[in-house]
Amino acid sequence: MTRPLLLTDFRSVSPTHTIAQADSLAWIASAHARAEATLARSAGRLFDESAFREQLARRLARFGCGAEKIASRGHELADCSHTRWAEMEIYRLDERPEGEGMLARTRVFNDRARGVLARFYAEETSPPADIVHVTCTGYASPSAAQVLVADKGWGATTRVTHAYHMGCYAAFPALRIAGGLALADHALRAGGPRRVDVVHTEMCSLHFDPRAHEAEQLVVQSLFADGFIRYVVCDPSAYDGRSPALTLLSQAEVIVPDSSGSMSWICSDGGMRMTLARDVPERLAAGVAGFVKRLWASAGLDEADRASALYAVHPGGPKILDRVRDVLALEERQIEASRRVLNEHGNMSSATVPHVWMEIARSPEVELGRPIVSLAFGPGLTLCGNVMRKGAS
Repeated sequence: MTRPLLLTDFRSVSPTHTIAQADSLAWIASAHARAEATLARSAGRLFDESAFREQLARRLARFGCGAEKIASRGHELADCSHTRWAEMEIYRLDERPEGEGMLARTRVFNDRARGVLARFYAEETSPPADIVHVTCTGYASPSAAQVLVADKGWGATTRVTHAYHMGCYAAFPALRIAGGLALADHALRAGGPRRVDVVHTEMCSLHFDPRAHEAEQLVVQSLFADGFIRYVVCDPSAYDGRSPALTLLSQAEVIVPDSSGSMSWICSDGGMRMTLARDVPERLAAGVAGFVKRLWASAGLDEADRASALYAVHPGGPKILDRVRDVLALEERQIEASRRVLNEHGNMSSATVPHVWMEIARSPEVELGRPIVSLAFGPGLTLCGNVMRKGAS
């Protein structure tokens, strides 16, 4: 990188509903059982809903992420907090065992995303030069970011760029986009460094299919959550010093060979559907050590830096964190922030690593100058990473 970039002014908005993981798992089991009961009724066959719910609960206990790994998850959709099926927006499972289709889910996403952006910028009077809107869980045009800019009267000063459908690693391409916008020659000639806001709106709760009883899908259903976060990317000369900052030193991205079938995120009639092969942790682990070594070299840091570094690892699941820790011979304290974000929020797709960055930036226990290695993974299989230092150095 020819010029440094800062990440600063991290702000998160909590989803409207926060559900204890034990209650969430019970809800998932109930939803699966109700969907099967509706299918059985349509086919005119007998069905024991209670017995199926208990069977599904046992499978969730075996394959899903339990409360010892994730304490709670946030959901913008009220549906996930009760079993009054007739009152649901999306999961009226007495009527449609798969839930509503993509049109209804997209409308809900669009409405909620507009609300989230309005909350982020409610008190904002100084428009950013650019907003990069990141999501992989819903799309509409005009987007929530475009509607915000129009409503605020910022149309002549703020550009909107969309970074969509990349999955859990999307914060890293978003940083490349934001960095290019912040440091573009035309921007510097036009009056100095630009402030670029990156905003993530992820609503994974909109893409639950209660007919999918496979072990792979139970993992997904018990892991993902909703998450919203905003942060600023800028040149150091534009930093006002009022919020904790991270200095970006190097970035990299690779696609793991022969891995395109290991993970997918595809739009379907009943929402977006994820596939996740069992060997994903091992495939990622096989290449992560060499990838991190190259990151260190490009950042120009020495052995002392490497020994003191913290790791902001995307918690794709508890096993991902375990494998990265073991392969890189890390101490548990070095991935503590990632473990804590997973426990408190679940996997919020692209919003997750920025929550880890926010925790590290704000923590008084992490001193200025401490190196941070960030890693995230997604369909491709894509492996993304960067190296930062805490502070505006």
